[in-house]
Amino acid sequence: MGVGAFITDSAGRLLLVKRSREPEAGHWGLPGGKVDFGETIAQTCAREILEELGVEIAVGDLICVVDQIDHAAGTHWVAPVFRASIVGGEPSNREPQALAEIGWFGPGDLPAPLTVSTQRALQIDRSGA
Repeated sequence: MGVGAFITDSAGRLLLVKRSREPEAGHWGLPGGKVDFGETIAQTCAREILEELGVEIAVGDLICVVDQIDHAAGTHWVAPVFRASIVGGEPSNREPQALAEIGWFGPGDLPAPLTVSTQRALQIDRSGA
């Protein structure tokens, strides 16, 4: 199980990372990572963002849970996605072996390709659901 953070700024831009590793290497997606034993998914969200990007976040509402099954790769990921905002620090790439790039993107200038969980969270965010 992995968790993602839908981090936006005051200008409405979304913070995305370009993955260097599978699953979905080469895709832009929400920052986040794997849940450790004994950790809540909200705790995972905050920890992973601190590790990856060096920022503290306030974890907000759950946007969605993505059930991603890739039969060809033989993988199944369950990915809760939370709204979040930065409460301390400036994002920087703290895991260059896992993340090729990071960046802020407005609704009209999103990069491609996007990960499945990012696409799903964006659909829900845009629909206001």
